[in-house]
Amino acid sequence: MGGALGLTLVALAYPGMLGLQKVSSDPSRVIAQTQWGPLTEADRDFVVKVRAAGLWEYPVGQMAVRKGTTKAVVTAGQHLIDGHAALDASCRRIAPMLDITLPDVASPQQQGFVSTLSTDTGRKFDSDMANILRVTHGSIFNTIAKIRSTTKNSLVRALANQANATVLDHITVMENTGLVDFDQVLFQETTPPKLPASDLTPPPPSGGQPQVVLTPPPNATSSPLDIGGAPGAPAPSPTVG
Repeated sequence: MGGALGLTLVALAYPGMLGLQKVSSDPSRVIAQTQWGPLTEADRDFVVKVRAAGLWEYPVGQMAVRKGTTKAVVTAGQHLIDGHAALDASCRRIAPMLDITLPDVASPQQQGFVSTLSTDTGRKFDSDMANILRVTHGSIFNTIAKIRSTTKNSLVRALANQANATVLDHITVMENTGLVDFDQVLFQETTPPKLPASDLTPPPPSGGQPQVVLTPPPNATSSPLDIGGAPGAPAPSPTVG
């Protein structure tokens, strides 16, 4: 478990401009004026982070449903699928309104988490899944709070509200597995490893390819943002789920 957790915290700390260098290191720099309020670098990066989180946590949720050895682990997987499908729909709904480019593939590091968990079996899978996901959700929880308290953009604020509720739910179901090593999780959250930017940045979407969609489960209980005047969130192929 230590090896997998050793790379976890920075899973959500990648640049928001896909395939491009940032022109500023100031997250409060306004990059666009929109009818929903000014959009900062931090706002844009937050929308990208939420999208990218779902691109790897959603398939992990599917694994947990298939491979979990306890009811609590299976339940945690179901919550990952449900919550990230709704967040994904919200990101796809507001991104074109804010002229934000979304990734269709997780970062190399995030894909590594999926690969690691795909080879795990039995109780090792249960333990690694619960601890890795508890670290990542605990880490982004602070980011959500900062965005929610500072953004002047109403669409980003609405996404932060949804993400806050979803992430708290996911933290709770991971803890309910009884497998979280809180000492190790706290260490990982406060002592992030340093990885090259290339490992942390999701690749830009391929031109001309349909946008990847995280399909809601048939019994979905989470809903995407209901934004008046927002473009719909169709489900073009390919889908994940």
